[in-house]
Amino acid sequence: MKKLKALKTIAINTIKDEATAIANLVKYVDSDFLNCVDLILHSKGRVIVTGIGKSAIIGQKMVATFNSTGTPATFLHAADAIHGDLGTIQKEDIVLCLSKSGETPEIKILIPLLKEYGSSLIAIVGNRESYLAQQADLIIDTTVSKEACPNNLAPTSSTTAQLVMGDALAVCLLEARGFTSDDFARLHPGGAIGKQLYLKVSDIYTNNQAPKVNHDDDLKKVIIEISSKRLGATAVLKGNKLLGIITDGDLRRMLEKNSDLSTLTATDIMSENPRTIAPDTLVVNALSIMRQNNITQLLVVEKKIYKGVIHLHDILREGIL
Repeated sequence: MKKLKALKTIAINTIKDEATAIANLVKYVDSDFLNCVDLILHSKGRVIVTGIGKSAIIGQKMVATFNSTGTPATFLHAADAIHGDLGTIQKEDIVLCLSKSGETPEIKILIPLLKEYGSSLIAIVGNRESYLAQQADLIIDTTVSKEACPNNLAPTSSTTAQLVMGDALAVCLLEARGFTSDDFARLHPGGAIGKQLYLKVSDIYTNNQAPKVNHDDDLKKVIIEISSKRLGATAVLKGNKLLGIITDGDLRRMLEKNSDLSTLTATDIMSENPRTIAPDTLVVNALSIMRQNNITQLLVVEKKIYKGVIHLHDILREGIL
């Protein structure tokens, strides 16, 4: 038990140490940082992110964030760069080099070569006196007082600082570009996130049949229509006018209240003023309406004309939760 308590304390202290390191980064959002944003924003090339070791892993995540928020970026491992992959870099590209010490051998070999290419060099570095910092055109400082590791050795606070500064840079660029949710959707067409941003009701409801009965249809026709279309509901129409909806729940409540079913019509059973939705509405908004009203289907209506039904199960099948 004592050992578990000690481990809990270590975990808490690790989180606190890294939180402190992140909070201290605020003072490094300086003129160099803003100039980095401006340089990347007006560049005609890509951002080439490079590094070695744990910094390289952070760099890969940084590239993913840049690309997903409208800043073209490519990752180039520093070791690969000095062993044949330097051709990846073009003159108009901006090289973003990550290193805590700024003194690793691979980076010391790489930097003079980058200078020959004429590419701008931004250093995300934890040592302003390092070789990397001295050679860089601009510096984003990620200095931390200590690692969260008890031995002050394993990259923990320092890599977290790199990650956070990379996110800060990406978000600034996003805002400066006027990058919108529509832009995000275009870059994320797959998965639940993308679907939330672009999938519309019209993309789904047309896969279903459109259950409907006339206002004066008898109970048998209502039951057959609901059962055959398998959406748990049917619209009730008078001509082209939508009068209401009959759901499975409406049928159950009707059976509980009435002993004589022979004279019942759709009008007697339906719920008036049903919840409707337009075809061009985002599916994620349809889901929100269903949740707010504790219902499982919405009638799709366009210019007051009934078109069909979108069901909760349709939305769940698309992976939108």
